[in-house]
Order: sequence, then C-alpha cells, then structure tokens
Amino acid sequence: MKKKRILTGFTPTGKLHLGHYVGNLENLLTLKDEYETYLLLADTHALTTLSAQNDIVRQHTIDILLDLLSVGLSEDEVTYHVESEVPEIYELSSLFSMYVSHNRALRNPTIKDEITMKGLGDQFSLGFINYPMFQAADILCVRGDLVPVGVDQEAHLEQSREIARAFNTIALKKGHSEIFPEPKALIGRVGKLIGTDGNPKMSKSLGNTIYLSATSEEVRTKVMSMYTDPNRIHATDPGTVEGNPLFIYLDTFATEEDKETIEEYKKRYKKGTVGDVEVKKYLVGVLENFLAPIRERREKYNDEKKLLEILRAGTSKTRDEAKNVLFEVKQAINFIY
Repeated sequence: MKKKRILTGFTPTGKLHLGHYVGNLENLLTLKDEYETYLLLADTHALTTLSAQNDIVRQHTIDILLDLLSVGLSEDEVTYHVESEVPEIYELSSLFSMYVSHNRALRNPTIKDEITMKGLGDQFSLGFINYPMFQAADILCVRGDLVPVGVDQEAHLEQSREIARAFNTIALKKGHSEIFPEPKALIGRVGKLIGTDGNPKMSKSLGNTIYLSATSEEVRTKVMSMYTDPNRIHATDPGTVEGNPLFIYLDTFATEEDKETIEEYKKRYKKGTVGDVEVKKYLVGVLENFLAPIRERREKYNDEKKLLEILRAGTSKTRDEAKNVLFEVKQAINFIY
C-alpha cells in the first residue's frame, strides 16, 4: 500500500532552535517511517524578509539542512529539496494566485500577525502577500497529505486546502481525477515554546532562542540569564511555577528519569526553599543531555560538499514529482498545447 506523504518546510532565515524541535521536528522523527517525507528548504520564501541580505540565505539553507540531519532525519529516510531549484513550484504558485482574490490573501491572519510582529507597516513586498500561494505550491507539488507546522502556520494551511479544493473541482468537471489531497495540519507537542525572555514565542528575530547547534557555553549563558518569576526577589521568596519558562523547559526537555527531581524542585520553589540558580543549573544539565546526540550527528554531517550532494539528490527526486503534478494542473485548465 502506497504511503501517504508528509511535507513541511523551513524558511532559511537562521538556524533552528528548541522551539522548532518541539513544534515540528519531534513529529517528523515519530512519523518518518509511517509516511513518505519531503522536507523543503524554502530559500525563496526567505527573501520576503531578507531581500536586502540575499547573500546569507544560501548559508542559512545549508545550516538548516545540517540541523535537520543532526536531529536524526537522515537522507536515507527523508527527501530534502531546495525551493529555488524546483521551478515548477513557481509556475504552480502563479497559477494558484489566479484563483485567490487579493482580499482573501490579505485576510490571512498569519500574514497580519507577521506584519505587526516585524513592524513592516506598509513596506512589505508583493512576494510577502503571495507567501500563502508559494506555501500551497510547496505542499501540493508533492501532494502532501500531512503538514507538521507550528500553531502560527495553521492559517496558511487553510488557504492551501482551499486551493486544493478549487483545482480538484476544476479537474472533476473536466472528467479528470482529483489532483490533490486536502493537506491536514499536525501541531507539535508544544505549539509555541516560550522564549528565554518570557516572550510567548521563541523567535530568532527576538534573540530569545537556544539553537540546536548551541555550544555548551551558549546553552549555559542563555539558561542562567533566563526570565523566571519577576515577583521573586530572593531565593527564600515563594515562587510561581505555572507559566515560568524555567519549569516549562524542564517539563519539555527532561527525561522520565528527571521527573521526580523536577517535581521536588517545583514544591521547593513554591515554598521558597530553592533558588533560581540551582534550578537553572539543573536545566543546563537537562539540555546538555538532550543536545548531546544532536552534536554527535552534527560532526558526522558537517561537510558542505556532502550536504550539497544530499540536497541535489533530493531536489532532483522532488522535481520529477512536481513536473507530474504541474502537468495534471495544466491539463485540468486546458493548458496543454
């Protein structure tokens, strides 16, 4: 029986962090044997915010590929491809855009949130508004059934479903089979990981991240400066555990063996019998244990020539599939000459 497909994409605006792991990568690791998995490096998407720094997008693309391989998503189990090397994506997104009104694109809540969060005002590119059409093409060019995403990307996916339905309807009316599945979202165990500064979202642009590629010293520096309970002045003051980034990270990244110790720390924190420094040091150890196998695999893959070979092989495979999809779309709208 043919496996269903996963497609998820990563915009190379910087390296991946812990939020990406619990929001997306964890699901990919769980499902990679059950689904045929395509992982997209969306370098063109990156230009919506990095057009003035286009020279760094290529390096970010390679960095993210290394991050993905390092967490355990090997090239033998998943297919990696880069967006700019699959021209069929651009043709599909162009065709899709003819069936989506400008007002519908602007109503996308994720677009609105991004404009506000990044302070873009009205200085955003046309490509930024077309982002959902590109995303639909990214997903549908390999007929993705399931899309592991962060909670903030779910609105984009609804637009992809609308586009899939529109073209399936056109195809059926012409006597053809449906072209696309309607992709479903898969939200991670932690939809949004709180930032180290207490911001509701961990984000590269906010500088409140711990990267999957972080060194031991970088992990220690981030954790020891982590926002905790602002009302707790002294270690002997009773503290709040709920919503406290320190305990959110412990609950998220600790192993079963750590849970008894963490529960004890929570009790003592509430009573004011343990200080932030002691608990933070414990969190450093938890994160070091989590990152150890990732660092080990990173050493194996840390070779640009090898990384580019992996990317080219996967991109070639993806392009073959995208060509077939594009043919069916053009056939449905009678664009075969």
